[in-house]
Amino acid sequence: MKFEEYVGYDAMGLAALVRSGGVTPKELLEVALGAIASRDGDINAVVELMTDQANAAIDNGLPQGPFTGVPFLLKNLNLAYAGVTTSNGCRVFSDFVPTEDATLVTRYKQAGLVALGKTNTPELGLAATTEPDLHGPTRNPWNREHSPGGSSGGAAAAVASGYLPMAHATDGGGSIRIPASMCGLFGLKPSRGRTPLGPTLGEGLGGMGTAHCVARSVRDSATLLDATHGAAPGDPYYAPAVSRPFADEVGAPVGQLKIALCTTDFTGTPVHPDCARAAVAAAELCESLGHIVEEACPNFDGLDLLRAWRIIPAANIWNAVTGRARAMGREPQPGDVEPVTWEWLQEGRNFSAGEYMEAINVMHIIGRRLGLFLQDYDFVLSPTLGRPSIRLGEIDMSTQDVGAFVQLVFGEISPLTPLFNQTGGAAMSVPLNWNEEGLPVGVQFGGGIGDEAKLIRLAAQLEDAAPWWDRHAIFS
Repeated sequence: MKFEEYVGYDAMGLAALVRSGGVTPKELLEVALGAIASRDGDINAVVELMTDQANAAIDNGLPQGPFTGVPFLLKNLNLAYAGVTTSNGCRVFSDFVPTEDATLVTRYKQAGLVALGKTNTPELGLAATTEPDLHGPTRNPWNREHSPGGSSGGAAAAVASGYLPMAHATDGGGSIRIPASMCGLFGLKPSRGRTPLGPTLGEGLGGMGTAHCVARSVRDSATLLDATHGAAPGDPYYAPAVSRPFADEVGAPVGQLKIALCTTDFTGTPVHPDCARAAVAAAELCESLGHIVEEACPNFDGLDLLRAWRIIPAANIWNAVTGRARAMGREPQPGDVEPVTWEWLQEGRNFSAGEYMEAINVMHIIGRRLGLFLQDYDFVLSPTLGRPSIRLGEIDMSTQDVGAFVQLVFGEISPLTPLFNQTGGAAMSVPLNWNEEGLPVGVQFGGGIGDEAKLIRLAAQLEDAAPWWDRHAIFS
């Protein structure tokens, strides 16, 4: 199979070819590895290849699943694949090799996916760009001077470059939706507890973190969620049960939705005009499909929406880095991490338990306010980001000013995505718009916990009404 033919299929299409005998898993693996070899020197999306593991998986016989034989990439952040380094984009983890698979990796294997490598991520997934000192910057395939976003920037750049049709991604503050927006992909963030993080992690970022994928097609994302959702024994969170497979929602009747349009951030601060225009255009498309759209934003007056994003990551950074250093027989030291991470770690050491609980409680108040708002609306439609794709170097991990860093990342670049991590609700970025510079500008639809099915129905309707497959960076 030639690359030009390969990129014309989504993951479900490639799996159908394998089932029919039109192509073998080895042939697909060769195309994917060839694409990485020829293109990734420029993009730097893949930081470690797993060629031996991929070939061994095929040689040993792949399980019969929805994606048997389809190439897949794993984000190099907190996702253990036994025998393969999980560096988390961080020097102190650069030689960390787990001895057992994550639950999610086991489910990927059972689905028939062929994991062939690890994708780049910012250090500990902390930035809305992917430029770790350890592995270097990943470039946006639409414009090499721009960032693909973060923290699943390597995953999104790989899919947008055509290496494969979907890739594993995680989202603790927007890390699926941010790169999906910047790279012109579909990115669904599942509800809290929908996919497992174990067995070594109970939760990510106080319950804000979740895992799924970035993809080119809605049906791939839905079918992968069918293969991976469901709590594992001992998980601290359980998402609501589903009545039928998520894949059955693709093409299912949507009904008339009532959608709240918010063209500012959730504090009322204006966003970049390109982002506001994208949300308005998406609202007009929704109205043309028969949905009701009203301008309305949830009210978070009196609440510090960024407070959780100063304290909760600080505690998690301290825990992760200190735990790793002590496993190596020592205490953490500045050279273990990048400068802003080191300063943030010190805050994690110094914040009190009371301040941590205060942040958790504010997060829960935010969730209740949004829950009340969503009694009147199905979704909140907004820009995904406060700005279009940023240039490489705009987010400086060498700063020692944690407050300025948090304000830039979560107050300016991505002020809209963290809300649905704090509330635990399902949300998605849909690639409906491109600006005059030819860069993708995603729009976000956010709902409550358990709203994945409804989001997938709407996403499939939008994909049919305004297809994005003819707009891609693969041959740019």
